[in-house]
Amino acid sequence: QLRLVESGGGTVEVGGSLTLSCTASGRAPATNWYRQTPGNERDFVAGIIGYSGTNYADSVKGRFSISRDDPTNTVYLQMNNLKPEDSATYYCDAVTSTDGRYKHYWGQGTHVPVSS
Repeated sequence: QLRLVESGGGTVEVGGSLTLSCTASGRAPATNWYRQTPGNERDFVAGIIGYSGTNYADSVKGRFSISRDDPTNTVYLQMNNLKPEDSATYYCDAVTSTDGRYKHYWGQGTHVPVSS
């Protein structure tokens, strides 16, 4: 059972930057960031597998960067050039695999309002 703690959210102005952190109580080979606005589904933002396998939603490519620090079991989401449409609650999703079965663990979410 993994526990995730997210941090780094807060109000930021359009064009600004913010870094979100997701620290797990253990190692997860893959971690993703999702975001959700009220009344909408949770959307994929970025994911990392191992040290260098990354992928991004088209809407954030070139602006967001995901990275990990294995000694601290922390995954970061660096967000640059933020836009009003990036306003959302951001969730961390850590994925583990046991006997070929994947299990997802979710953080509590961290809110990022982008003010114009």
